[in-house]
Amino acid sequence: RPVAQFGRAAVSKTAGWGFKSLLACQIWQVLHGMTNIIDKIKVLGAIFIVVAGIAAFYTLDGSSQLLRVGLLIVSIIAAVGVALLSTPGQDAWDFAKGARGEIRKIVWPTRRDTIQSTMIVIVMVILIGLFLWLLDILSFWVIYDLFLQIGNR
Repeated sequence: RPVAQFGRAAVSKTAGWGFKSLLACQIWQVLHGMTNIIDKIKVLGAIFIVVAGIAAFYTLDGSSQLLRVGLLIVSIIAAVGVALLSTPGQDAWDFAKGARGEIRKIVWPTRRDTIQSTMIVIVMVILIGLFLWLLDILSFWVIYDLFLQIGNR
């Protein structure tokens, strides 16, 4: 059982507890990781649908803009539908549902807390700005007036 170097808690990322390996966002690596041929066909079909929609968008250059954009949007929706039927699509959907659940757990600050925090930041920026301005004046006086004696002429 792997454990952290300086503690007793297990290093969950190296132990593989609940983490899937993250592949790069490249379609060939995603396709290579799939073992089911049906999933590969579904993903390639989704890619083909998007490419066909883009090709139709540019091919129908003389048609109305509404028809072209509508056809492109329909092709994207159809491609997403086909992709969701595959195992990687279902994994992505499960991930999105889990992320949505985690977002719901966030406790957002109230308006009053946000205004107070903003005011604290503004006051601190002004105070630090004044402090740095005073240090600048002091260093200018020390260098030019005391050391170089330029300001006394």
